[in-house]
Parts: sequence; C-alpha cells; structure tokens
Amino acid sequence: MSMSSDGRAVGRTTIQTAALAVGAVFLLVGVLGFIPGITTNYETLGFAGHESGALLLGIFQVSILHNIVHLLFGVAGIAMARSAAQSRNYLIGGGAVYLVLWIYGLLIGKDTAANFVPVNTADDWLHFVLGVAMIGLGVALSRGTARASRTTTATR
Repeated sequence: MSMSSDGRAVGRTTIQTAALAVGAVFLLVGVLGFIPGITTNYETLGFAGHESGALLLGIFQVSILHNIVHLLFGVAGIAMARSAAQSRNYLIGGGAVYLVLWIYGLLIGKDTAANFVPVNTADDWLHFVLGVAMIGLGVALSRGTARASRTTTATR
C-alpha cells in the first residue's frame, strides 16, 4: 500500500487482494469448464442436471449452468475487491454459501433432479474446503484491516 500526497492510504489491502485472487480463480475455473480436454467428456456437457457427464480436470462434475455460476462468482469477487468491507463480505458470505452447498451435496441423491447444478462427491469436498478457506481468509484478514483503520482514526 502506498500513501497519497495528502497522507491517505492508497492501494489494495490484503483482504482486497485475497478477494481479487479468489474471484480470478473462480473466473478461470468457469472458463476452463468450457474448454474440451481440460474438461473431459466434453461432448456430454449439458445445460444443467445430473446427466451432464463432463468433468473439469477429469474430477469435478460440471454443466453449462455450473460453469456460469463459477463465472458469476468470479466476477462478483473481482467487483467486490474494490473495498475492504465488500471483500470481507465476499469471502465470508461466499464461504458460507459454499458450506451450504457442501451440506446440500451430502444430502441430495446424486442421480436425482435435486442435483441440478450438478455436483459429485469431489465437488462436495471441494465446496467444504472452499467454504472453510474463504471464511478463514475473510475473518483473519479483516482483523488486520480493522486494527489498521482504528489506528488511522486514532492518529487523526
């Protein structure tokens, strides 16, 4: 972070960088889901539903809808990285969404209409890891941001 001519902090905070990076990864994953070869069984890629047999990296079940969700989640992360508060909301809120998706994936039948995104067991556990990691980043990095802003406010 650098300082402006009037002494204000300018640049990205660590939490903003984290939200930007997470958003960029989701954007990349969304794009990769549409690339044959990186996505195996590409010819079976369906719009939605458990019938889509396409597998990102040969592991994670994807569909057009699933890829669009990744793209939108990525765009949201990049957009929300504009401020520390929005970055915190993106990481913690997004992490909570991923934990809900993890539980949802554990509860639904994989071969039922409820699996409309679709997800497989590998997706379920990736959702768990993403949820915990995003919430962890949001909480840990916002603590430093709050301390920094309190210090800045106290010195004025």
